[in-house]
Amino acid sequence: MPTKNVFISHHHGDDARVDTFSRMLGRGDYQVRNSSVRMKPANERRVEQGRVKDSTIKRLLRMKMRWASTVVVLIGPKTHTRPWVNWEIEQANRLGKRIVGVYLRGGKEADVPKALNDYGNAIVNWSTKSIVDAIEGSNNRFEQPGGNLRQPVHAGSTSRC
Repeated sequence: MPTKNVFISHHHGDDARVDTFSRMLGRGDYQVRNSSVRMKPANERRVEQGRVKDSTIKRLLRMKMRWASTVVVLIGPKTHTRPWVNWEIEQANRLGKRIVGVYLRGGKEADVPKALNDYGNAIVNWSTKSIVDAIEGSNNRFEQPGGNLRQPVHAGSTSRC
């Protein structure tokens, strides 16, 4: 079973979908090792109360992102409202990571974060084959939630490190 190290960027309200995403790819003979931050409720409260410095969070996220070859952004109804998701996508771009958006069930084009439109390499539907191909780089499609093609917002780069 091939293994791919990914960083999964998502709205923390979609944490359960991260587990579903990993299991789905596992059924397709593809193992995902996720390095993203999954906060326990106590830690999430500390962050919301401002008791953890942004610089500390950014340092932790950068360390975890460096380990991954690809950043996958799970696109749900509130993803585009999360400043940390946009920051993670911008950071992934700075680090030269492949950036793939995946619509969660019920996700809409309006839910796509601005930075994903600016820096993404592919945006695909909730389909094992589409996701694996996008992570591997053989699928650079920009799709609408129903699977129809849409035009990328940016020209995109074909070079990879």
